[in-house]
Amino acid sequence: MTTDESDIRDLLTKRDDALARGDAAAVVATTDPDIVSFDLQPPLRLIGAAARDPADLDAWLATWDGPITSRFTDPVIHMSGDLAVAHGLTNLRGDKKDQGSVDAWFRSSFVLVRRASGWRIVHEHHSFPMKMDGSNLVASDLKP
Repeated sequence: MTTDESDIRDLLTKRDDALARGDAAAVVATTDPDIVSFDLQPPLRLIGAAARDPADLDAWLATWDGPITSRFTDPVIHMSGDLAVAHGLTNLRGDKKDQGSVDAWFRSSFVLVRRASGWRIVHEHHSFPMKMDGSNLVASDLKP
């Protein structure tokens, strides 16, 4: 494993750890000011400052009863110069207020760029597969 790959893995782990601590500012610190986010919740896309608003993340964290666990597992990382792509599966667990226990797996991809300050996430995309039975429902019950 190269130093760059190790640095990228560390950054993505720091992001997961910050989510578990409920530290929205630390999550945002892993992202680039020019980030484009395709997250699970609406809208379809958030760009720049709108994707980096810790108040929005704090509001989402407040919908959980206690800490959450988010783990980006077994990332595959491709690198070329100052650009890297990481993809894998994320496991999100916790107790959602008024909904109970959540143990969901979904697909995650990150594009990272090397800046003077180190690697930063410039694009993230998280998604659930869709059931192809005409129901328009997501398949949030899948496990690897």
